[in-house]
Amino acid sequence: MAENTVQTTGHTWDETLQEYNNPLPNWWIYGLYVTVAFAIVYWILYPSWPVGKDHLRGLSTVTYMNSAGQAETNGWNTRAKLLKEMQDGNALQKPYFDKIAAMPVAQVVKDPELNSFVLSAGKALFSENCAACHQAGGQGKVGFYPNLADDDWKYGGSVGEIEATLVGGRRGYMPAFSEALEKSQIEAVANYVLGLSGHAVDKVKAAEGDALFHSNTGACYYCHGADAKGRKEFGAPNLTDKIWQWANVPAATDVNSKVAVVQKVVTGGLNKGVMPAWGGESARLNPGQIKLLSIYVHELGGGK
Repeated sequence: MAENTVQTTGHTWDETLQEYNNPLPNWWIYGLYVTVAFAIVYWILYPSWPVGKDHLRGLSTVTYMNSAGQAETNGWNTRAKLLKEMQDGNALQKPYFDKIAAMPVAQVVKDPELNSFVLSAGKALFSENCAACHQAGGQGKVGFYPNLADDDWKYGGSVGEIEATLVGGRRGYMPAFSEALEKSQIEAVANYVLGLSGHAVDKVKAAEGDALFHSNTGACYYCHGADAKGRKEFGAPNLTDKIWQWANVPAATDVNSKVAVVQKVVTGGLNKGVMPAWGGESARLNPGQIKLLSIYVHELGGGK
């Protein structure tokens, strides 16, 4: 037979119609055999086919520590595999957590290896526990959750103060002045507060608001301080900067709108600045994790 002659199966129909013989390539056949062999081995090792009300559980096992702290071996499944991987990961991280727990914060920040671990592990902890409220980058949301990426700290921005916030939680509160002050007085206070951060306001109303702010009638100075720069023991914000957490002044388009959003806060007060405690008896985070997260959040705000 000539080299380029096409092979046929020898079957002929209608005297001229023939069936070519085109066998599959060897590599394809071998690939099929390997796939079948792999499937058989997989069925033996791992859970596979249903059998009655159960299924083939396979020969592969996973050993991990149960809630009682004892080694437990089960047939392979994704839950057991996840527990094992988490425990292995925790075991690898434990030496770093131990070092951080034993070292002063200043040394941790200066140590390149530990500082790198803080940034990576801290980001993971923040994403899992904090980002739902404070957003992924810590920028927060005006009217709801504080911005952790600036250098404005209502309860103090040292690592120790941030750690205290995480352990005990916070509950911000400001009383409503709708009954203590008349509407015109609230408007005057709003003008004064807005003017503290450099906005153009009604000077006459602002002067009246100044008097009310520092009087026993308004008594705003008690929490925010006579200089209106806030008091961290109360979590009372600095009113002289241009950082607005509860009144969305930056989104307002004109002076009247800006006064209105401040006036709304003064009128209705605030009782929603609540952050749960992450420490204590029912702690979700252990002390090492809280310290690491405190350092991470501290660095988010520029390390001040």
